[in-house]
Amino acid sequence: MRGYRAHYHLLPDQDEELPGECGEPAGEGQLGWEGAAVAAPAPEEPCRMVLSTPSSILQDGQIQQLGLHLPPRLTQQPWYLLYSTGRDGFSLRSLYRAGGRAGSSALLLIRDTEAQAFGAFSAAALRCSNGFYGTGETFLFSFSPELKVFRWTGRNSFFVKGDVDLLMVGGGSGRFGLWLDEDLHHGGSHPCETFDNESLSSREQFCVQDLEVWGLA
Repeated sequence: MRGYRAHYHLLPDQDEELPGECGEPAGEGQLGWEGAAVAAPAPEEPCRMVLSTPSSILQDGQIQQLGLHLPPRLTQQPWYLLYSTGRDGFSLRSLYRAGGRAGSSALLLIRDTEAQAFGAFSAAALRCSNGFYGTGETFLFSFSPELKVFRWTGRNSFFVKGDVDLLMVGGGSGRFGLWLDEDLHHGGSHPCETFDNESLSSREQFCVQDLEVWGLA
């Protein structure tokens, strides 16, 4: 029996290669599926999210926290700044024009005039549309000051809708999880059925100070 136990103790060595693999932290998907806010986990060897240029809204540490919640396939390549109000002005139409390829994911970052940072991840580019589009990978988030992520609840499929004068993320019962007007000066955030989220800003209606859209080349 002693010899058998000595042989058994060698088996855990087979797990030594596992922490080096990039992937979603264990248990994260289950919490998000319920629509609850989940804190960014800290895996032993996280895959770093790379931006082509520093963000004017989030610090690198915040970017890395947020990157842990993106689909793993999207953290292996650099993200490019497609649109910025500081560089391109305040215009929803300009945002749509710069929104990236149709099949490309988009990361929307917002800082309001009260210095609150929040936004949305969309598995599809931000564009003008006739109806809601997107997938269950879409989520809302806020830094208040710690990161909170609000994932799809499965109650509806109101992920993203782009009108000429309004961009909406999440919805249900006439309330949008996040919306922006055509001038990108004003927006709002309300609890919605799609993500069961809190208001992302300290106020349900806010004024935009800075806005960025990031995408893959």
